Amino acid sequence: MLIIPQHTPVLIVGAGPSGLMMAAQLLRYGVQPIIIDSKDGPTIHSKALAVQSRSLEIYRQMGVIDKVLSNGKPSRGIVFNQDGKKEASLSLTNVGEGQTLFPYLLMYEQSKNERLLLDYLTQNCCPVYWNTTLTSLTQKTDGADVILQNADGEHKLSCDWVVGADGAHSVVRKQSGLNFNGDTYAHYFYLIDAKLDTIALTEDYMNMYFSKDGFAAFFPMPEEESYRVLGNLPAAIGDREDVQIEEIIPYIDPIIRSKLKIIHNNWFTTYKLHHRMADQFRVQRSFLIGDAAHIHSPVGGQGMNTGLQDAYNLAWKLAGVVNGQLKSDILDSYAHERMPVAKALLKTTDRVFNIVMSGNFFMGLLKKWFLFRLLNRLWKSEKIRLAFFRRVSQIDICYTESLINLHLSKDIKVRAGDRLPYLKVYDEKKHEETDLHEWCSKPGFTLIILGKFDELYLFTVAKWITQTYPGLLNFFYLPPSGKNLDVFEAFEVNPRSQKALIVRPDMYIGYINDVVDITMMDNYLKNIIGVV
Repeated sequence: MLIIPQHTPVLIVGAGPSGLMMAAQLLRYGVQPIIIDSKDGPTIHSKALAVQSRSLEIYRQMGVIDKVLSNGKPSRGIVFNQDGKKEASLSLTNVGEGQTLFPYLLMYEQSKNERLLLDYLTQNCCPVYWNTTLTSLTQKTDGADVILQNADGEHKLSCDWVVGADGAHSVVRKQSGLNFNGDTYAHYFYLIDAKLDTIALTEDYMNMYFSKDGFAAFFPMPEEESYRVLGNLPAAIGDREDVQIEEIIPYIDPIIRSKLKIIHNNWFTTYKLHHRMADQFRVQRSFLIGDAAHIHSPVGGQGMNTGLQDAYNLAWKLAGVVNGQLKSDILDSYAHERMPVAKALLKTTDRVFNIVMSGNFFMGLLKKWFLFRLLNRLWKSEKIRLAFFRRVSQIDICYTESLINLHLSKDIKVRAGDRLPYLKVYDEKKHEETDLHEWCSKPGFTLIILGKFDELYLFTVAKWITQTYPGLLNFFYLPPSGKNLDVFEAFEVNPRSQKALIVRPDMYIGYINDVVDITMMDNYLKNIIGVV
């Protein structure tokens, strides 16, 4: 049994994807957290299935993307079937080409995400304290006192900060006195992860089936002939908790107009869905991330990805405070930035879910005779396809209203608070092709200046960084050249003008200006970001 220390700068409660990502990100910034979970180990079930482009960009920055891609499987699109007949087919192949290095939806189960992040923690000597429960949380002005319970008994622990990543039934949220507002959907659902005998499924596509008998969805999994099957429990079965998979199969066959044969069942469960959100994401010294902060329907594969990004947003700010580099005021920006994202997500997924599950007679006619034709027509528009991809992939999430971003440019094509665009760059110094995201792979902020500058001024900028922000601000310079026209056009910079970007550690643009002025950049970092 691992011995629990008496003090930690950060206690993370919950070792699911959000909690593990939080720990991994803190480790990147040199902060050693304690992470606990009441379970006896990582999940053995697939659970969440899809990893979006934005999450893949995070994994790339962490240096683990090759492991993810080699064990995942891109989805090629979505097929909609009505009464067994294909009515609409939406290809996702390279629909986001040029927007990200990962222009697809990757099927990479939650269990694999957890194992990946656990390996990262192990390599950085950060254990997870399994079978350990938070029983008491007492907040103070300068920290929190907690009581933990495991097989050895009770343990008292003092923390500077607490992060609740402990799911929908979060103890951290309850101990912090926060409400979890929302509701539970009326329907019961089943989930099957299994290897199937060949049926009429469009390979590597998400296959959706609608009929008057119900709804069924088939999601391709990375393993050969393996699928996630989802659907609503038929009324004849009701809300029994002892439902067996054999009882479900006869109700699926009429929906798909085919015989479903399961070769091997890996996991079967029934459940209800919820849509809820905490009324605050922070109380004094405690924060909520992932399902502890918000839960919603699985429409669009957004849930796990949103939790990963909660952790990604909070970790660099919390690490900066713990390391004495940033003032604690920056922590207020976590809720300011992430709560609107969660609120919009709940609203969107709720709306789509209600359309899918509606038993209304007129809505049924709408879906059968109009909706799929409309989808086919809309999907022919490149603009609509791109907008859809950017929304679902989460690369369009922005924090332009955040108080820790400063836009001083007359141009608005790219704004402070936007995700740093994925743009290929020819590095004139190294004489090799790279991209802006690769330039931001190191922990810390990144200063990128575009335009023509003499060597003396570049030396002055580098000296300012070395003397004032050592280890906190990385520096890249991109001069005008024929090989980098796309970058200059994206930021609306002509060969005779200039641009300064300060990219936050989470690859969002914090500062953008049409002049490269050391005093103005220094003011941003000290007075807006709060660098100590």
